[in-house]
Amino acid sequence: MLSKVFSCTTFGIDAFLVEVETHLEKQLPGVTIVGLPDSAVKESKERVTAAIRNSGIEFPLKKLTINLAPADIKKEGSAFDLPIAVGILAAAEHIQFDKLGDTLLLGELSLDGTLRKVKGGLPIAVKAKNTNLKNLILPKDSVKEASIVDGLNVYGLENLLDVISFLNDEKDFQHVVTRKEDVFSKVNEYNLDFSDVKGQENVKRALEVAAAGGHNILMIGPPGSGKTMLAKRFPSILPPLTFEEAIETTKIHSVAGILSKDEALITERPFRSPHHTVSDAALIGGGTFPRPGEVSFAHHGVLFLDELPEFKKNVLEVMRQPMEDYKVTISRSKMSLEFPANFMLAAAMNPCPCGFYTDPNRECTCNSGMIQKYMSKISGPLLDRIDIHIEVPAVKYKELSSTTKGESSAEIRKRVVRARDLQIQRFKETPAIHNNADMPTREIRKYCKLDEQSSELLKMAMTKLGLSARAYDRILKVSRTIADLEGSENILPAHISEAIQYRSLDRELWNH
Repeated sequence: MLSKVFSCTTFGIDAFLVEVETHLEKQLPGVTIVGLPDSAVKESKERVTAAIRNSGIEFPLKKLTINLAPADIKKEGSAFDLPIAVGILAAAEHIQFDKLGDTLLLGELSLDGTLRKVKGGLPIAVKAKNTNLKNLILPKDSVKEASIVDGLNVYGLENLLDVISFLNDEKDFQHVVTRKEDVFSKVNEYNLDFSDVKGQENVKRALEVAAAGGHNILMIGPPGSGKTMLAKRFPSILPPLTFEEAIETTKIHSVAGILSKDEALITERPFRSPHHTVSDAALIGGGTFPRPGEVSFAHHGVLFLDELPEFKKNVLEVMRQPMEDYKVTISRSKMSLEFPANFMLAAAMNPCPCGFYTDPNRECTCNSGMIQKYMSKISGPLLDRIDIHIEVPAVKYKELSSTTKGESSAEIRKRVVRARDLQIQRFKETPAIHNNADMPTREIRKYCKLDEQSSELLKMAMTKLGLSARAYDRILKVSRTIADLEGSENILPAHISEAIQYRSLDRELWNH
């Protein structure tokens, strides 16, 4: 007897269909799984055997051959338990074949037949819909994220007996529906707000400019000046996630298995803050079975690197590709896959090893050689990809004790969204460019033209402040964003002047 059951597995952030074929014949009892299964899939025969028997069903004492097709792609994980169990029971004529042709099954089985949570519910639901399947059966704890997909009946069932009852039409089950409108009504409900931050108006302004133009930002200041506090509030002033961005971000968290069982969709921009001891594989992604890294978890959000010079040099260097291409490519001998990584980088660092080089109230104990060595831990090519460097001074007591509330994130976000709308119009003919930070040289020459006064001011700044050549294009891009925030078509001297302030690390102060 032969049965065929549809299942699925993930590859990168997408899913591909797997057919679980089960052949049952009268020979010495045994279970053989073929089709490049990993050890977790090979072990499933023990779980499946126990789950079927503990559900009160007689296990067929015959030779079982289970094939996971296509046979040339590695299958991993425990999510094939349920389709293998259903395939065996269908081949043994305990389950009718009627519903098997339009149903996709996925789930890990406990020894008592209970279904456990699996990874990748959302991309699998998208695949099931695109393959014109009618039903998707998942464990109850994995159903929320899959139920956001329209045009598919998604069922969250508790155990193997429920699945058998559903396939044999013995019991009615309600499919789960999550409406996009209900989920998206909670967009941008941030607990952290810029109004909580005392003082630091210049840094808040720099973060507003960074958010408006998609610029990466580096904050330099002594310990306790509020760098981390400001960075954590950065996502609250970014434009709200679109539905397409939310789906893509949720897919990444779904395939990694870090999505909460009560979460249908990620509706806030992610904020990831890995510790400086993080490995390059954990930051970028990788492993025997490649999984996303921190840069992908921060997709459409913010990656915050605190104590930037403390990160290993090789870890920082591997970030250069995703910062340039907005994706991570992981290559293995038999496969190559991509994870999206379109994030904004917010980094923070002390100005010197002891931290008090720029603090007027504390004495710095570092000599110039120590400071130079500390600053050189961050390579030029990485700094090239950071448009804004801003000094974060220690907060004065007068500002700390003030009862006046600062401007809220909602107010700042309104200005950011207006500036982003201008950029969407500006770059609508060039889909590869999303905002001012993405502008290559040709677009900079086209959209960042300067009048004589602005040009003279920039020339003087380059000479007097000892700004490096790499600062030139950065200043033009940032000044374009400042002009957008003011709704100005032309870049004015005031915009250039402000943009020059955001190149702290290019000034002679840090270079000698």
